Amino acid sequence: MANKKGRRRDFGSVRQLPSGRWQVRYRDPETGQLRPAEKTYTTKTDAQVALTHIESDIARGQWSDPDAGAVNFEEYATAWLRDRKLADRTRERNESVMRLHILPTFGAGSVADVTTARVRSWRGKLLAAGVGEPSVVKAYQLLRALMNTAVDDELIRRNPCRIKGADRYDVPERPVLTVAEVFAVADSIAPRYRLLVLLAAFTTLRFGELAALRRRDVDLEGLIVTVRRAQAELQDGRLFDKAPKSAAGVRSVSFPAELLDTVTHHLEHFAAPGRDGHVFVGPQGGQLRRSNFRDDWVKARRDAGVTAELHFHDLRHTGNTLASTAGASTRELMTRMGHSSSRAALIYQHMTSDRDRAIADRLGAMIRDGGGGASG
Repeated sequence: MANKKGRRRDFGSVRQLPSGRWQVRYRDPETGQLRPAEKTYTTKTDAQVALTHIESDIARGQWSDPDAGAVNFEEYATAWLRDRKLADRTRERNESVMRLHILPTFGAGSVADVTTARVRSWRGKLLAAGVGEPSVVKAYQLLRALMNTAVDDELIRRNPCRIKGADRYDVPERPVLTVAEVFAVADSIAPRYRLLVLLAAFTTLRFGELAALRRRDVDLEGLIVTVRRAQAELQDGRLFDKAPKSAAGVRSVSFPAELLDTVTHHLEHFAAPGRDGHVFVGPQGGQLRRSNFRDDWVKARRDAGVTAELHFHDLRHTGNTLASTAGASTRELMTRMGHSSSRAALIYQHMTSDRDRAIADRLGAMIRDGGGGASG
């Protein structure tokens, strides 16, 4: 209880300032020195209630130093990104998101200045300015991860990124091609890229995984392609091969026997020489680059008469749908696609090569029924 002078034992006190407002002073549990509270109050009663709450927080071990979050946000964010263990491409993307979407709003202030209200306002302004929802979601996720670390570092008590639904968005339904449409696109593209289209659809490999394939990754006898790496491109244009994000990304995927002649023809005429040569290369023999391939893709898509909204990655979605139609279970399907989650890798790793062969065989039957050719 407070005595007549407003003192609360030896813990702290309240006093009236010349302005007429009431100030709370309490003993810092770390230094033992009296310090003023962050706020002042209109009445003595309000100040005494605040003092009671501070004392209670300290007794429960829930008090945090109000000055702890006073560190500059940009300096803290820069050090946080620097110290994270990230792949080069991921680091580049995160630095770009931080620079373009987060620092302009929060960089000049302190970590403690980031409140839920400010986060909500910041997110709304990004969307209103026409920033794509996927980019806004990525920025929110990055800010939330940063502020989680600030909580762990005891700079703030609670993460201000608590906006329901802000960490996800509804992905629009992507187009799914028929087998005949897949072959129409493959037959419309430059011959050196025909197999690229067919493998994307019937093995569901990603563009980066296809671009990183070497001759030694293709087993003509077993009708299998093995994913060991994926191509990535930095903002300065450098290409490099990296390990998949998880153990599940390293996988062997069966392709339909109906594609064997096409695979053989491609290796004979278009792949780089040597056992370690890339399966897919550009017209001059250099590594396949997504930006250079885009014009060929757009033209083939147009010449084949398929939807103008079709992205190359939609071939993976098409293959996923076709394999599901062929009878693949969820576990088999996700294993075939190389799910990026380590948890999913454990769940889906039980798929056998015989079952994968059966899926590829049924895809082959779809190719025959759909009238797709297999010649080079």
